[in-house]
Amino acid sequence: MIFALYAILTDWINYELESRAMSAGNDSFEVAIIGAGVVGLSVAYYLSKRYGCSRIVLIDPRDPMSLTSAQSGENYRNWWPHPVMTDFTNDSINLMEEIASATGNRIAMLRRGYTLITRDTNPTELIRDLYRGYGAKAGESIRIHEGAGAHSSYRPPLSAKWEDAPEGVDVLRHTSLIQNAFPTYAPDVSTVVHVRRAGSISGQQLGQFMLEYVRENRGQLIRGELREISKVAPLSLVVATEGGSKIITADKVVNAAGPFLRDVAAMTCETLNASCIYQQKIAFEDRERVVPRDLPFTIDLDGQKLPWTEEEREILTGDPITAGLTEFMQGGIHCRPDGGENGKWIKLGWAFNKKPTDPHGPEPIDGQFPDIVLRAASRLQPGLAKYVGKLPRGAHHYGGYYTATPENWPLIGPMQTPGVFVAGALSGFGTMAACITGSLCADWIAGKPVASYAQMLAPSRYQDPALMAELQSQQSRGHL
Repeated sequence: MIFALYAILTDWINYELESRAMSAGNDSFEVAIIGAGVVGLSVAYYLSKRYGCSRIVLIDPRDPMSLTSAQSGENYRNWWPHPVMTDFTNDSINLMEEIASATGNRIAMLRRGYTLITRDTNPTELIRDLYRGYGAKAGESIRIHEGAGAHSSYRPPLSAKWEDAPEGVDVLRHTSLIQNAFPTYAPDVSTVVHVRRAGSISGQQLGQFMLEYVRENRGQLIRGELREISKVAPLSLVVATEGGSKIITADKVVNAAGPFLRDVAAMTCETLNASCIYQQKIAFEDRERVVPRDLPFTIDLDGQKLPWTEEEREILTGDPITAGLTEFMQGGIHCRPDGGENGKWIKLGWAFNKKPTDPHGPEPIDGQFPDIVLRAASRLQPGLAKYVGKLPRGAHHYGGYYTATPENWPLIGPMQTPGVFVAGALSGFGTMAACITGSLCADWIAGKPVASYAQMLAPSRYQDPALMAELQSQQSRGHL
């Protein structure tokens, strides 16, 4: 499992990098990156690979690829309800494909797509968002399949190879057609939106590959916690390490601190419009073989009331903390096979929490979550009801912080303080967008031309009233 893999693979690299950083005697760097998660590593990778930057230091008190990066769902998709985010993730997928091709698919890139399901026979808002998200390419990208029976124009996800997968989106709009393609779905599913340029990768292997590349090109790691940043060039940073305080200087600083973005920004007297929300998942061995190994990553868009017994409902309503679990709850339950074609595990998640969480405190893991998510997922995959109250031994219940802006767009680009940049607020899409985030940030740092949409993802977008009004008017912000 990936949860043990990153610790085993990074222990020796961490020790070597830390030893080099502390003994090299060179405390002056071109770029200091705060945070060694997948985003920070991606910034370092593209600075090194594209611009030959070797005097890079990553600063983090934790192991690389730990905290939020270790809890990733490891999924990717190119559909968003806005063409800017569609272009953004398409470009990231292009970069992931380059890495997959160059490494013999070390990052385990698979593509069976995303399926968004609903019981609505005419989901006009969803279809509208589809067309809006794909913009000028919508006409050639979206295929509608209506009526019973097989449709020769629809290609089931028979192969997981990303090179073989079709592009665009297939919309299936008949229950018998859906049951023929996906027989384990609940029989009342009336519409399936099958996004084809979507799938899964190994986020840990992606981060490990980037870390190795940076290390081979003389990048360094300081295991410590950032305490202070000066606002005068060259930027001076105070880092608390086990051996005491260490002062380094850097021409440029990148805030890639994940849930701690706001803390780092505050060190230069700036604020970032982002908050942290803790979301949970479970993974377990599918001993009953409920979820087919070739099933796409599936999201049930429909809200629901959970099927509690009368006794359970009475207990839950008696506690203000759990009373909300008896009411109508939002959609977004998701399920996918985990571990590749020959694996046996599955993952379930449901990002229904909306309450911001302080990442400095203990993780607010909820012991009831496995039961909650299983009950909800059983409406999508009825066979999962076999596991309610009978979760297999060895099941993994975990969570991570979604650091998000109100519009659910990332923050990538220069801050107001000269020489300081940000790369973060990738709420729930950090793995899929890490490559393009690192690439864009590297372009900003190097002073090179950036993508046409880059300015709209930078913190300065809040000075654009027209853009902000447009984003605030969106009903869907791409939360899945």
